[in-house]
Amino acid sequence: MTYRRLARSELPVDTAALARFLIGQVVVRETPEGIVSGLIVETEAYVVGDAAGHAYRGMTPRTRSLFLEPGHAYIYLAYGLSYMLNVSSEAAGVGAGVLIRALEPLEGVPIMQRNRRTERLRDLARGPGRLAQALEIGPWADGLDLCEAGPLWLARGDQTPGDIGEGVRIGISRDADRTLRFYVRGSPFVSGPKSLNT
Repeated sequence: MTYRRLARSELPVDTAALARFLIGQVVVRETPEGIVSGLIVETEAYVVGDAAGHAYRGMTPRTRSLFLEPGHAYIYLAYGLSYMLNVSSEAAGVGAGVLIRALEPLEGVPIMQRNRRTERLRDLARGPGRLAQALEIGPWADGLDLCEAGPLWLARGDQTPGDIGEGVRIGISRDADRTLRFYVRGSPFVSGPKSLNT
């Protein structure tokens, strides 16, 4: 497959708008074994002033990447178990981001299967922890410019994603009723219970 890297100028400088825009775009991971990629089918926005967002209390050494200009990776470890891939989303100095929740595998499926220790295509990158494991994303990627050449970057999808649903975010307790989750309706690769994906 041939991918065209997303330019920063294409990214909306607004967190909710970016979360919606990223549906149907592609995450590309370059590994020594080859390209691994997936179509983004689910995102969550953590907007400015969002009590559920890591930037809520201001910049810290841990959250510095959320305050970079749009299109940088912010990686954190959730519950001591799984890494999460986020994309910084506002002007430099303003902290906010988009969590990439799920991918539809495109390329490098055998690599994903090895990393995830499962053959099931549907379960390779359905959920943010599985996604990071499938693509071997860890702390090394924090702060990477996803609009530049490197081991992890964003590419433009070559087709429209279809009907995009909106709903509440998953697994949070603060600001939990905000409709800031976006997903491709009907995609088997979207995470969460079916009741949230109608």
